[in-house]
Amino acid sequence: MSDTTKPNFKKTLNLPRTEFPMRANLRQNESASSKRWDSANLYHTLMEARRECEPFVFHDGPPYANGAIHIGHMMNKILKDIVVRTQSLEGRSCPFVPGWDCHGLPIEHRVMTDLLEKGKLDKINALEPGARSMAIRRACRTYAEKQHKEQSKQMRRLLTLADYDDPYLTMNSGYERATLEVFADLVERGIVFRQLKPVHWSIENQTALAEAELEYEDRVDPSVYVDFPVIDAAAVGAAFGVACPSDPSLLIWTTTPWTLVANRAIAVHERGRYALVESGGSVRIIASDLVSKVASIAGLDDARVLAECDGASLVGLVYGHPFVEQTSPVVAADYVTFEDGTGLVHTAPGHGTDDYFTGIREGLEVACPVRGDGTYDDTVPEWLEGLDVWAANPVVIDRLRASGHLLHHHDYTHSYPHDWRGGSPVIFRSTEQWFISVSEPVGGGGPSLRDAAMQATEQDIAFIPEWGRNRMRGMLESRPDWCISRQRSWGLPIPAFVTGDG
Repeated sequence: MSDTTKPNFKKTLNLPRTEFPMRANLRQNESASSKRWDSANLYHTLMEARRECEPFVFHDGPPYANGAIHIGHMMNKILKDIVVRTQSLEGRSCPFVPGWDCHGLPIEHRVMTDLLEKGKLDKINALEPGARSMAIRRACRTYAEKQHKEQSKQMRRLLTLADYDDPYLTMNSGYERATLEVFADLVERGIVFRQLKPVHWSIENQTALAEAELEYEDRVDPSVYVDFPVIDAAAVGAAFGVACPSDPSLLIWTTTPWTLVANRAIAVHERGRYALVESGGSVRIIASDLVSKVASIAGLDDARVLAECDGASLVGLVYGHPFVEQTSPVVAADYVTFEDGTGLVHTAPGHGTDDYFTGIREGLEVACPVRGDGTYDDTVPEWLEGLDVWAANPVVIDRLRASGHLLHHHDYTHSYPHDWRGGSPVIFRSTEQWFISVSEPVGGGGPSLRDAAMQATEQDIAFIPEWGRNRMRGMLESRPDWCISRQRSWGLPIPAFVTGDG
């Protein structure tokens, strides 16, 4: 071989050969493969061939029967299909039954939107309540039936192998009957209850939402520092061991000014240290660890600590409200922290979980002056009545500024819960809802649902990858009681009969 001849290295390589074409030609091959599988009745043929084999059952969590499939559906179904087919190739019987969640807010929301766009909603809203609900249910069932069939066709085109001819649908009578049987069992075990309690409330859809129906997104809200005047200055002086040079106030911080009208207490930490701070002729009570931070934020350049005391010495003080004719107590609460705010927590039992339990313990009114549509009822001052809570924020701030109770106001960006479907911010609102307890002993003596789930997480479940165990553990440890009721027409009814006296 001459020096000028280029060597042909290709002939020295043992390259793989394949009968597969270089192009997928999916437009033609996908349809042909699907028809070939259908004509061969491939899924049922495989089930028959594996009938006596060891079973491997994959429980398919159902998607909503709502709209066309997207990339999330595709990843979900294809990854599940890989797992099931792998087990089948290893000689196991692998029944794979797909399902669809046909109930719930996403479907009803879509149907109501369609009715509005077609000009039919006014006619339905004009019906008496029972007939209106029935009309909505019929429309939702028709929509869900159509959507699950359309999604089934699309999933078949992914060439996933499943029993698409006989799926499970949550709106089928057999499935509903089984759900009610489980519900009856939970009732008999004593862990189903109805209670007036703060829940996440979707103003957009006027219904309670469970924790799993929330998405957290950054939101800008007003951050306000508000003075609540103490009724008895002498009692404050006694707590701190000094005479107050002027009428003292309790300084609270909140990002929900609209809830101030429902304030029924201010919480302090009994073991925390609190300072009596003078600035500009005013005297305020602030957590000792937060005096410098609050002074910097609010521009209290001349802030001077007069004295300090433990939070326990403040419990029992009585204060007035900036714009409501009422007096309320200072109470103790272990959840008060000293990272942000003032160390004194505005407490509205009708609009927060911690607030609620504090209110129950202290015998406070669970006041909730907000209606389902997010507007105030007639129990609030006249200038607030009928206002939307979000529109009320600047109105409340202006009122506080005019009365001299607003120390400082600025915009604050924080993570806030939103309705997972509509994307609108939710509020905490007390309503009577049905719950399944996750913390009460089942049957009066057995482990709670939380304890049973934690035990299964730690001992009975193999997590792949292993970090999934920590994630599940964190979810279970912090999960509140499960709110199962919704204020909607389309769903499985709760079979409860209410007596005349409630």
